Amino acid sequence: MKKNKILIITSSALVLLAVVAWIYFKVLSPKNDTHIRQERTADMKNMNMDSTLENKNMGITAEDEKMLYTCSMHPQVIRDEPGNCPICGMQLIRKETHGEVMHDISLHTLLQPANTYAVSAIQATTIKRSVEIIRVNALGYTSYNTNEVGSIAARINGRIEKLYIRYRYQKISKGQKIMDIYSPELLTDQQNFLFLLKNDPSNSSLISSAKQRLLLVGFPQAALQQILKSGKPLLSIPVYSNYSGHIHEASETGMDNNSKETTVMNDASSLNTRELDLREGMYVKKGQTIFKVYNPDKIWALLNIYPADQLLIKIGNPVMMVSEARPAENINATVFFIEPFFRPGNKTLTARVNINNTLLKLPIGSQVKATIFGKELNTNWLPREAVVSLGLDKIVFIKTGNAFKAQKIETGLAYNKQIQITNGLSITDSVAVNAQFLIDSESFIKVNK
Repeated sequence: MKKNKILIITSSALVLLAVVAWIYFKVLSPKNDTHIRQERTADMKNMNMDSTLENKNMGITAEDEKMLYTCSMHPQVIRDEPGNCPICGMQLIRKETHGEVMHDISLHTLLQPANTYAVSAIQATTIKRSVEIIRVNALGYTSYNTNEVGSIAARINGRIEKLYIRYRYQKISKGQKIMDIYSPELLTDQQNFLFLLKNDPSNSSLISSAKQRLLLVGFPQAALQQILKSGKPLLSIPVYSNYSGHIHEASETGMDNNSKETTVMNDASSLNTRELDLREGMYVKKGQTIFKVYNPDKIWALLNIYPADQLLIKIGNPVMMVSEARPAENINATVFFIEPFFRPGNKTLTARVNINNTLLKLPIGSQVKATIFGKELNTNWLPREAVVSLGLDKIVFIKTGNAFKAQKIETGLAYNKQIQITNGLSITDSVAVNAQFLIDSESFIKVNK
């Protein structure tokens, strides 16, 4: 009996719980969901109304939203006028609220291959024909003219008895005594000449031959008259310079009679003026170049021409130069030679200009600033930014409708931020002003050959 009562009570409780659950899920829960959705909708409307009210209070209309300014680091900062961010201090940038609308963009245009077409609203330009007077600025320095170099060589074997030159780059004059040389060979020739004069004076042919031999080996005429008058040979003979200019040592001779080349200042250098390596008592060989004499009155200006300007420079172009040593004087000259090679450690060509330095007295190695005047060019030009170089090929982007298509062209000279167009474009073609802006990588550009 007790078991039946417990079973009845348990069954009644389960039935009651089932009824309560049905009432909750079928009646009360939908009402709550509807209420929540209504509250959310009301909140959204209130937020929109608050935002509209705030914009009205600030005087910001839909048109004014284009002129809002924000911080790139803190986008929550919004101002209606330029200024600095109150958080980081950076300058505020304009907040773009509306993008530019491109009309008439067809599906055919958007489906073009990305390596041949580019859709863009970038500005376009056309070929402009104009006359340009070519002027090229160049920097350089003064240098010795190697065409004006004289050599002082030993005509006989001998020993330096007396040296009258003491240091490199010393200024000497034509006819100045350089050194005295003792030569056993020349001493023997003098004795033979005097022997003929004393013992066979009637043999004019032998006497003339002996005299001529002395003169050919560099025996001075004044010394010849001296031995004729005294009847005694000279133990050492003087050596005179046949040139005027700055003297440079051409070789270094040691006690072992081996000679080697030393540094010669053909161009401007920073060598210090120091004593000669050649000393009294050293021996010289027949034919050995002892000194070189550089003429400081006729010099060169060596101008560096960069690769972009090499096609603009020709032999005969007028040049106006100003030297750092004489900045108040303009030097007018012409280009007479362009070296067809790159000097060691330099990737510019060198243009040579002759300078008469008799009155200017410019120091060798002084810097010069030059303007080289080329011929006038009446041709077609494009901005350099409109042309992309792919090594051997040059391309532009021609505007076709609302897109740009890569086109191969042929170019000529590049001058003054412009480039000459020789083939591949017509006057009516519109090309992108900045071709580099339309590509991500030059390797993806495909052009029609």
